[in-house]
This record gives sequence, structure tokens and C-alpha cells, in this order.
Amino acid sequence: MNATAEAGKDRVIVGVDIGGTKMMATVFNDAFEKVGSCRKKSRAKNGGKSENRVVKVIKEALESAGSPAVAGIGVGSPGPLDPDTGVIIDTPNLGWKDFPLGDVLQDAFGAPVVVDNDVNVGTYGEWRCTKLCAHKHVLGVFPGTGIGGGIIIDGKILHGFSGAAGEVGHMTVMPDGPYCGCGKRGCLEAVASRIAIAKEVAALAAREDAPYIMEQCGADITAIRSGVLARAIDAGETMVESVVRRAAYFIGMGVGNLINVLSPEAVVLGGGLVEAMEDLMMEEILAGVEAHAMPFLRDNVRITAAQLGDDAVVMGAARLIAEHIGYGNTSD
Repeated sequence: MNATAEAGKDRVIVGVDIGGTKMMATVFNDAFEKVGSCRKKSRAKNGGKSENRVVKVIKEALESAGSPAVAGIGVGSPGPLDPDTGVIIDTPNLGWKDFPLGDVLQDAFGAPVVVDNDVNVGTYGEWRCTKLCAHKHVLGVFPGTGIGGGIIIDGKILHGFSGAAGEVGHMTVMPDGPYCGCGKRGCLEAVASRIAIAKEVAALAAREDAPYIMEQCGADITAIRSGVLARAIDAGETMVESVVRRAAYFIGMGVGNLINVLSPEAVVLGGGLVEAMEDLMMEEILAGVEAHAMPFLRDNVRITAAQLGDDAVVMGAARLIAEHIGYGNTSD
């Protein structure tokens, strides 16, 4: 055991998941067991700075663990960001622009901090903390409000020249398709994210072709979430099911193209859509992969649904900081 690990033996590490709507901190001991946690909305009803909320969430998680000393903090945050400096370049939902999150947390807790993109960290968690750890090359695709991706190459997160590699949601899959929030047309995110699905389903509801959706949500796109879509399909709304299946097939098309480029050993699919409708989503994703990945490259690729749910980012962040400081047994 190195000196850093010895010094941190009786301390804890903290994994932090910062999202646009919620943030969570989980405390782990040197056996990587959960010993405390706290979850809050990202913004308080009375306003206030998001960075203050992050500090508060971490402090309350530590209090729930008995207020131990902190060896290090790992953070998964929406990007774009610079993983080398811990600076959040621009996250409008949280009001951060060129914000030095890493330095702020290091000053607040007197411990080393690593910051990375939340989807990178979630992919890393699924890789390090499940049976996927047997592989060295892993692709993560997480369709939800948007579509994020994480890429593990030779056991390391691929950041690329810009530090922001993995924007799989902005592959063009339909050149004349709908406009995306990024300004391009036909991005995977523009045709297959939950928001894209909700737009189509809201139109069905307005035309009286989706009565369950109309009863539960009206034509309010923000209310048409993954669980509602799943219940509508269970209620027999075949046109809603068709929209979801088409979106999932597009995700499979994107995954197939990524297999052609990256040749991963494993692909993990997560996010709210997959969690809510795993069988349906995986069926169509696999069909899309079958149609668009080269047979030689897709052979023996393990394609699986994510296992960690909401814990993926906090567990991945904890693993990242543990490996950064040599804490505990990082070879598990």
C-alpha cells in the first residue's frame, strides 16, 4: 500500500452525481461499501447558487455517515467541462460558465477532487462495478432527456483532444431530419431521445390517437416521461409503442455505427427509457445493431442493459477518485 493510501485508510471517499434536476452524494469506506448518502433537487425553490447546493449535499451525506474525514471526492457533472482542471465550461441548467467546480470543492473539504462528464462517469461505474469489468473496451449509451455516451478504451475514459469526446447523441442519422438543440438537423438525439419521443407522442395525443397519454399528460411534452410511455404501451396504445420502437431502432443504428468505428468488447445501454422499457428498447436496439454493424465487428460484442440505475454515477465517481489517490482496493 502506498503512502497516500495508508494516510487515507481511516477516511472515506465521496461520489457525487450532479444533474440538471437532482444531485446526489454517496459516501464509501475503503471496502467500497456505502456508509452514507444524501439526495436533493439541484435548485432550491427559493433560488440560491447551485455550487452551494453541491457543498450542502456532500456535507449532509458525510453527516449521515458520522462525519468522517474525507480522502477524496469524485464528481460526475453535465458538460461540457475540462476533466484536467475540473472547470465546468458551460452548464446552463445550473447557471455555471467557466466555473472551477473542482477547486471550489477542494477548498471546501480540503481533499483531492476529480470531475468528469456525468455520462463518462456513469459508463465508468457500469464498467468497474459490474461483470463488464472483465472487458477493456466498453461503450456506454444512455438515452434519456438527451442521449449521452461514454467510451472506455483500453481501460481508460476516452476524452479526445477537446476533452469532450463521446457526444454520441449528435451523430447524424437522418440528414433531412428534425432540428436538434445543437442547431444541426437529424442528430440521433433529435429523433430518439425522450424529448423527441414526447414531441411525437404529444402530437398523437392532440389528434386523439393516444387517449391514455391525453388523460395523464395532455399534450404537455415535459409530463410525457419514460414511465408514462411504458404505462401507455401496457395500456395498449400501439401508436405510442410504434414511436418508441422507431426511436430505439435509431439508437441501435447509432450503436451499430459506433461498433464499426470503435470495435468495443461490450456495449451498455442505460438511462430512463431503457430502465422503464428494457425488453422493448433492447429488442429494437439489437435489431438496429444487427442491420448497421459489420458482422465481423459485432460478433461476440456483449450488449447489455445497465445494472446500477441511479447509483452508476456516484459509484463511477467514487472509483475514479479512489484510483486517482490510491485509496482502498481499486483492483476489485
